[in-house]
Amino acid sequence: MFTGIIEEVGTVTSVIAGAKSSRVTINANKIFSDLKLGDSVATNGVCLTVSDMTSTTFTADVMHETLKYTALAGLANGTKVNLERAMAANGRFGGHIVSGHIDGTGAICNMKNDDNAIIYTISTEPNITKYIVKKGSITIDGISLTVTHVDERNFSVSIIPHTLEETVLIERKIGSIVNLEVDILAKYTEKLLLTTSKTKTSASKITPDFLTRNGF
Repeated sequence: MFTGIIEEVGTVTSVIAGAKSSRVTINANKIFSDLKLGDSVATNGVCLTVSDMTSTTFTADVMHETLKYTALAGLANGTKVNLERAMAANGRFGGHIVSGHIDGTGAICNMKNDDNAIIYTISTEPNITKYIVKKGSITIDGISLTVTHVDERNFSVSIIPHTLEETVLIERKIGSIVNLEVDILAKYTEKLLLTTSKTKTSASKITPDFLTRNGF
């Protein structure tokens, strides 16, 4: 589990493409203080497993499914990426619950100055925006952010200077593709409501007439 608080920005040093997967090596600094083989690192919000490492780089295998549904397919040598290690049990919970399992991608369609902040508007699909609420949480490229506006096709977030300076958002432009993970609580709530609704529907079919016709 992650929190969406980026620890540092790393740099892709190698991308080896396979038939449908790839092997990515990333250079960084801070995250190596206690990183081990098999650990999870959110890379632009995508949970990757460390399969090889040196004192300053880690390598991860990116499977076909991940390349198909995230923006990691666009990684190349020199690409900057947001990095966060999995949350320690005794760590501070500064963002929100982030699984590292991307729900889809969006495209930056507008960037507007708002005093000392910048409002980013992201265009995405209705199957993503249905889980987004104003003042709720959203993860963009692994960054925990608060929603300021949402409609059927777009949502907006306000980015403060510190977030810009410490993440790859400062390099994003209109048209850039970003990874999105909605608040997992929204998906659990939907599943609970659907299950409850089906249960009520099934129960409503048991009427006095039904019982009589079946010998009760």
